[in-house]
Amino acid sequence: MSQAQTTIIADSVAIERAPPKPKAKAKDGTGVNGTAITLIGLVVLFGGWALAVKYLEVPSYILPTPLAVWKALWSGIAVSPSSPLGYYLPLWGTLKNAAIGLAIGSGLGLTLGSLMAESRLIEKLIMPYAFALQSLPKVAIAPLIVIWFGFGDGSKIAISALLAFFPMLINSFTGLRAVEPERVDLMRSLSATRFETYRIVKLPNAAPYIFAGLDMAVVYALLGTIVAEFLGAQQGMGVVITQAQAVTDVAGVFAALVILGAMGILLHGIVRGLEKRIVHWGDRGRK
Repeated sequence: MSQAQTTIIADSVAIERAPPKPKAKAKDGTGVNGTAITLIGLVVLFGGWALAVKYLEVPSYILPTPLAVWKALWSGIAVSPSSPLGYYLPLWGTLKNAAIGLAIGSGLGLTLGSLMAESRLIEKLIMPYAFALQSLPKVAIAPLIVIWFGFGDGSKIAISALLAFFPMLINSFTGLRAVEPERVDLMRSLSATRFETYRIVKLPNAAPYIFAGLDMAVVYALLGTIVAEFLGAQQGMGVVITQAQAVTDVAGVFAALVILGAMGILLHGIVRGLEKRIVHWGDRGRK
């Protein structure tokens, strides 16, 4: 396939997927800012939480007040980033291992998903074992991974990669198989190679699916790292939670959970932002 033909096909695909011009929204007063809704939800949540603890007389070792959680949270963030008493070093260790595991797991999932989409033989060879691996309870195999990879970063990265692998595998495979046959036939009529067809037609078509898998994989990778830290580690947010549980510091446990929840929201926002920049045609038809 010549360079000119490749350029023409790529341009035509880009033009076809170009998003339509945004229509003017009717000012009917029904639109509400998403941030305002989130803030209202937080006020209702914490207000109901505080009232429930106060009027139901829930003991602090069962459910602490939002103020107690805030004090525990502030005591861990109002310190130097290099202080061993703060949350910065444990959070950095957890995020570092989760990022490495995400890169390995999602990269392997995308590669194998692409190979399965291109070959029925590879699909039949890999797919049953992928589902068998996914059906295994991760809590049960996590101790084995710790035994195999040790109590260092290796076990955390391995569990993180294992959890991030399957969402990327299935989503990339589904997206690559969802391409319209007419586009593939067009590329064949232009004597395009399989790699050119994959790069110009199939991969852009599967991009929304791939980012959906990445959106799940990034959260699973963080979860896998925390699970590995529960089983044995010297540093990480899982260690912070375990140490707080050991001294019945329920407020400290909640503070660590708040940080992990905030990180999950942040990572989700980063993936969504990248998707909107790269897969600009994915918002077509959304209201």
